Amino acid sequence: MSGWTHLIRLGELTRGPVEVHLAPDESVRAMLAQELLLDSLPTLVADLRVRPWLDGAEITGRFTATVGQICGVSLDVFEQELTGEIALQMVPLGSPNAYGESEEGGDLALDLDAPDPPDVLEGDEIDLAHILVEHLALEIDPFPRKPGAEFTYTPNTVEESPFAVLRTLKKDGE
Repeated sequence: MSGWTHLIRLGELTRGPVEVHLAPDESVRAMLAQELLLDSLPTLVADLRVRPWLDGAEITGRFTATVGQICGVSLDVFEQELTGEIALQMVPLGSPNAYGESEEGGDLALDLDAPDPPDVLEGDEIDLAHILVEHLALEIDPFPRKPGAEFTYTPNTVEESPFAVLRTLKKDGE
């Protein structure tokens, strides 16, 4: 995804939880807006807490953003405030705490009442910026509508029967 990163190593968590404030600068927000197909991204701020969890980490926090989108009805640009929460666990590759796959053939065991399985890291680093962008993308309305915008369509009220259309064609052909 983006070139913006904020890495935390699992080893940094041995001293206890880490509080992180993320607020990308204007150039990074412009790049993210382009990636997320937004007109603009005037603000993006997140406060996250990363703490040890089993042999991995738990990330919790909140973010707020102002996104500029193009209304699907009026084609006007408008801004919308978004807020979201982040709560997920991550474990290193090969961890005995990674679950969710059955031992027979790798099929996913699905239990709607069970908590989500932890994400599995490919290394020993967690990219908090990537997690923030993923969660922001999930909050963005894929069909934005400016407040108050209404779609009004009045169909042609003259209905012609198929035979009337054929008569018109016959007259044109004579």
